[in-house]
Amino acid sequence: MAKKNGRDDCTGLVKFVCEELARIAEPSRAPAMAAYMKTSQPFYGVARPKLNAALCKQMRLRFVPADRAAYERGVLALWVLPHREEQYAAIEYARQHPRFIVPQSMKLYERLIRQGAWWDLVDDVAEYLVGAATLAYRAQVRPILERWIDDPDLWIRRTAIIAQVQHKGATDGAQLFGYCLRRRGENEFFIRKAIGWALRAYSKSNPEAVRDFLLQNRGTLAPLSLREGAKHLVRLGKLPAGFP
Repeated sequence: MAKKNGRDDCTGLVKFVCEELARIAEPSRAPAMAAYMKTSQPFYGVARPKLNAALCKQMRLRFVPADRAAYERGVLALWVLPHREEQYAAIEYARQHPRFIVPQSMKLYERLIRQGAWWDLVDDVAEYLVGAATLAYRAQVRPILERWIDDPDLWIRRTAIIAQVQHKGATDGAQLFGYCLRRRGENEFFIRKAIGWALRAYSKSNPEAVRDFLLQNRGTLAPLSLREGAKHLVRLGKLPAGFP
């Protein structure tokens, strides 16, 4: 991005995103979108696919951060804007620059998770930002996730569980299983669902390990976690229909 007084000027990025969202906005859709997300935050009324098509390529080409500090300023300049779609744009901008998805950016991602505090914001940060940093820098990120799995904030705990859902065969199964067991006693829906989601994702790469884990912990994992975790295995015939 262009520099102003020695610092990267985020004005152009913000102006571009706001103008584009206003241009493609469908205000009639905004109330239903807010209701679906159970929030009073305003919406432009722009669906995610339409937002991505309108913004992503131009953001990536026109607004390239010079360093990690500029990357963080760009993300936060969008994040603090009032509309939900501007926060979606902040996450997309963060994803577009993988050279800055590093352990040093985990504090930024933690802020997005704590302030986002709902699945439509948190899950993208967890999968594509925290998850990418975890995959590339396991040793450095592991101590952070070890703290997060016991954090009082349910969205931080959820992130620790689902951070590997895009890792496929590179998943650290022992870490995933350990986190599932540490949180298995929770009544919180979003944690129980996260356990099942993470196990289902891993079952596509290591079905035997997940099948054995589900069978061994059938009596202690929540029924929701078991059902979600078993879906792919049931389709493969490795677990009976109706499991558990």
